[in-house]
Parts: sequence; structure tokens; C-alpha cells
Amino acid sequence: MEEDSPHTNLPTKTLDLDADLQKKHQAMLERLSNRHQARLDTSLARRSDSANSSESTSSFLSRFSASKQSIDSQLANSRLIATSDPSRLRSHFANISSSISDLEKLVAENSYFLPSYEVRSSLKTISDLKQNLEILNSELIPKKKFSFKNKATAKKELSKEPERIKPDTVSVFNFKLPNSPGFRNKINETLVKKLRGTEIGEFTLSDLESCEVRLIGCCNAVFVNRLKNCKVYMGPVIGSILIEEVEGCVFVLASHQIRIHLAKSCDFYLRVRSRPIIEDSNVVRFAPYCLDYEGIEMDLEKAGLSEETGNWGSVDDFKWLRAVQSPNWCVLPENERVGKVRTEDIGSKSEVSRAVPGL
Repeated sequence: MEEDSPHTNLPTKTLDLDADLQKKHQAMLERLSNRHQARLDTSLARRSDSANSSESTSSFLSRFSASKQSIDSQLANSRLIATSDPSRLRSHFANISSSISDLEKLVAENSYFLPSYEVRSSLKTISDLKQNLEILNSELIPKKKFSFKNKATAKKELSKEPERIKPDTVSVFNFKLPNSPGFRNKINETLVKKLRGTEIGEFTLSDLESCEVRLIGCCNAVFVNRLKNCKVYMGPVIGSILIEEVEGCVFVLASHQIRIHLAKSCDFYLRVRSRPIIEDSNVVRFAPYCLDYEGIEMDLEKAGLSEETGNWGSVDDFKWLRAVQSPNWCVLPENERVGKVRTEDIGSKSEVSRAVPGL
């Protein structure tokens, strides 16, 4: 005699319910399995990204260290050259300056993936190298002593152009714009980007006319190229800001390094750790950083820019080597400054507009 099935006497509705429960249970198990696999994939991807970033950082540090050692060696040889062949000193120092500029560009080009402390450490090293070069230059190439000259000789020397360092030996410009996020090819637009909470390392502003740009938050490096009649308000930059070919613009910037090339009739409101550098620029004016927005103190702290250095008013003009003040830049008079600029007020009225000289 055959035994009865345990479910023989159960109602059909109960059997259907058990089947539904089994299906739901199976579906739940599949979801949990898929979720677990997704987490594993994400974890592996993060480990891979971390490994790639560590490898890139290691490669940068190796290149940076090799370049620094080479510059240190050149600096150490300076006194020997001063003794054996003093006529070579000027070209020797120009080569060192060029090597330091190349090192600066190396930091700027790689700052998008470097940890912020590595960027700050590298910039401090570069600053020390510049200072050592300046000390050696002042010691080994003394200024010419004053002497009386006849009128003919004096007139002849006054007609000469002041001695200049060739641009290709010290210039930090002619940089190649990176293929990074940014604003490009815009006319008469308001362009806003919130960088806080993003992983953007570099940002580019290129070919903008009559635009207002607002960058809120931190990034590692900013490249600016071919702007006309624009207003740029920018949160702190951990590394460098490189600016080339700008006219009739207002910039409010905070950064460890700021380099300006081919600027005309522009105002710069800066907070900067090193002395700003201009080259082939004229009618440019400087004032202290004046941007304000919610959370800016935290961003300034993150970028190592929480303290005002006063360097905004100590500009180096690479095309003016005389002891007197360069005529190409000046301090912006207080009665012509815009005052504190808040992001919520930007663009609402003419508070931040100005009549640019020469336009």
C-alpha cells in the first residue's frame, strides 16, 4: 500500500502559498548574493584605484627627488664656478632658475592626484631652492659700484635696454592646457561650479569672453588661458594657478603659487603663499583676497591658506630687473577696491564691476 504524501490532505490554497514563499525566499537569496558581489566588485575597484594613485604618487616623488638633487648639485657647484670662471655665473644661475621652474611645472601638472600634504611639501622645497639661489646670486654677483662717468658715456648707456633674462631660460609659462574639467568657449555667461565633495584635481578656464565664473571649494591646480572682460571668483587652490593671455578681467584668487603671463588691464585680489610672478604684463593691479562664502574658512585651512601672508603686494616682474618699482603693476588703491565679495551677492548688482583702464 502506498503511503500518503504529507501534503495530500492540504488545501490547494496552502500549497500555492508554500510555493510563493519558496519563490520569494529564492529571490531574496539572489538579491543578497548580487548585492554581496557588487560590494566585492566595488571594493576591488577601490583597491585598484588606490594602488594606481599610490603608484602615480611614488613615480612623481621619484622624479621630484631626482630633480631636486640635480638642482642641489648645481647650487653646490656655484662657488667653484665663481672661483674658476666667474664669467659663467650668470648663465649658470639662469640654468638653475630654469630647472626650478621645470620643477614647479612638474608639481602643477601632477597636483590633481597628489595628496595635499605632498603638494605643500613640494612647494616648500621649491621655495627653499629659490631662496638659496637668490642668496648665492647676491653673494657671488655683487652689484656694480657707483662711479662718475662723462656725459657721452652716460648718454650712451641710458639709451640701452635694461638687461633682461631671456624668457626661455626662466619662464614657467608656455604650459600645455590639460584635458581636465573646466569651462571653455563661452561668451556672456554665468558659470558656476561647486568643487567641494568632488574628486576634481585640476580645473581649466579657456577662451571665455564677458563671463562671470564662480568656483566654490578646493582643487589642486587651475589653468587660465585667453580670457577677456571676465570676472573670476575662486575658492582656495592647494597648488598652483597659471594664467596666460587675459585682458580687462577681475580675478579673486587664493593659491600657493600664482603665475601671470601676458595680462593687460586686469585687477588681481590675491592670497598667496609665495610672491606672485608676472611676465610680459602691464596695467595690472593687486589687492588682498576678498571672497567669502559659507565654508570658506574650512577650505582655506585645507589648502594651507588660512593666514594672510601679505605677498599679494610683493609682485615679481620677470621682465623688470631694475632695483626700482616695476611700472607694469601697482597696488590697487583702497577707494577703488570692491570690498568683501560674497557669492550670494555676485552678479546681483554692479558692486564688483569696474572701469578697466585703457578699455
